[in-house]
Amino acid sequence: MVNFVSAQKPLLHWLMKMAGVVPHTVEIEPGTVMNFWVPSKTTNKPVVVLIHGFAGEGIVTWQFQVGSLAKNYAVYVPDLLFFGNSITDSPDRSPSFQAECLSKGLRKLGVERCTAVGFSYGGMVAFKLAEMWPELVRALVVSGSIMSMTDSISEATLHGLGFSSSSELLLPTSVKGLKALLSVAAHKKLWFPEKLHRDFLEVMFNNREERGELLKGLIVSNRDASVPNFQQRIHLLWGENDQIFKVDLAQNMKEQLGDKATFQEIKNAGHLVHLERPCAYNKCLNQFLASLDAHEA
Repeated sequence: MVNFVSAQKPLLHWLMKMAGVVPHTVEIEPGTVMNFWVPSKTTNKPVVVLIHGFAGEGIVTWQFQVGSLAKNYAVYVPDLLFFGNSITDSPDRSPSFQAECLSKGLRKLGVERCTAVGFSYGGMVAFKLAEMWPELVRALVVSGSIMSMTDSISEATLHGLGFSSSSELLLPTSVKGLKALLSVAAHKKLWFPEKLHRDFLEVMFNNREERGELLKGLIVSNRDASVPNFQQRIHLLWGENDQIFKVDLAQNMKEQLGDKATFQEIKNAGHLVHLERPCAYNKCLNQFLASLDAHEA
């Protein structure tokens, strides 16, 4: 029987190519390969890197943003390790390692300076990228994420949502589990046929063992958590009704980050703000990017 999610991939790939990005594989080091969608033509436009979350690979996550950005920016969309066709034989499952591989991949692609846009898990990777390579990252836009997943934040978030573990929430094994994830990730109730849920589970949640290790690699002790001294402007772009990382958490993070951080919320949107309200999200994102260009002009 046809898997409808798999069947839609060629269409999505065609749409991405029409928007001006094509797939490209980069060997980061022996045993580690990352897939990127990169500009189809050489350009001197400012670079924007879109870093996906945990429930989908790059172009699935950012399908509504690529076309909006491609006119004025060189758009790069990586698949993080164990998503899409990106793999590694390294045992390191930390966000720092993801950021290191992303940094190496971007440099091999000729990217010297970029704005990183991170969603959820991708936001944590983006924070690490900005912290470790400030010469590469000129600014950050982060949605539905935090600087680091501490013991206390992890426990409070899972308890509040009614899940026993991150894997139970983010690596569903049944249609019921996928529906539970979507119910907390989206502001409005989403309805899909049962088969579409099954197809999505089959296609989007591969590499389960390694992804479970990635979730374990996220957690840091409260004792070890600190706020880096970021040099970049950081824009926190949030769904007003995010139930996973609530607005209060974002506003507290803004206070911790200081004067270089700004906060903006989008109404009638949850954790999946870029998918639920793509036009509003794209408008806010483009406005922030334009302000960077005006400031540096």
